[in-house]
Amino acid sequence: MSPDPRAELDPAARRWLGKDAEALTEAEARVLKHARRRSVLIRRPAGDEQKTFGESLADQVASFGGSWTFIISFCVFLLLWAGANLWLLSQPFDPYPFIFLNLMLSMLAALQAPVIMMSQNRQAIKDRENAARDYEVNLKAEIEIMGLHEKLDRLRDEHIMTLIAKQQEQIDLLTRLVRRNDELGGGR
Repeated sequence: MSPDPRAELDPAARRWLGKDAEALTEAEARVLKHARRRSVLIRRPAGDEQKTFGESLADQVASFGGSWTFIISFCVFLLLWAGANLWLLSQPFDPYPFIFLNLMLSMLAALQAPVIMMSQNRQAIKDRENAARDYEVNLKAEIEIMGLHEKLDRLRDEHIMTLIAKQQEQIDLLTRLVRRNDELGGGR
């Protein structure tokens, strides 16, 4: 039976995240593994994968349906429809109150709304995946920064200890010089 791969992360998990390796989420475990190996964590952003025909069509419909081009062209179409049926045609095909136009608009809305919602749902999924990736990158950066702080603290402590040792050597040397001077009678 092979050992739990998270068990090797236990010291790092306690040190950096304050919890046992068993309590780590998948993202936290992945981040700690990359931090220990000093490897790159960044992956391709969500949404770069190949889209199906339906997903691509939904994105195009949502893109066009939410544009000024669509709004302006639709307003022009409505004005032409109303103008043709009110003033230009002696036998209008859709007399006021434009029942056929209402039917067409209802069918358009009934089809367009779910397609736009499909596109928005896909975008929400991509946003959640990208947010999870951002979290992992930020967590790894935070762990790396804490590690750098520890290294700097260790270096500072070593430097201070070296300075203290040198100062102690100088004090000892001065003490010996003063004693020697006293022994030679220079202290009168």
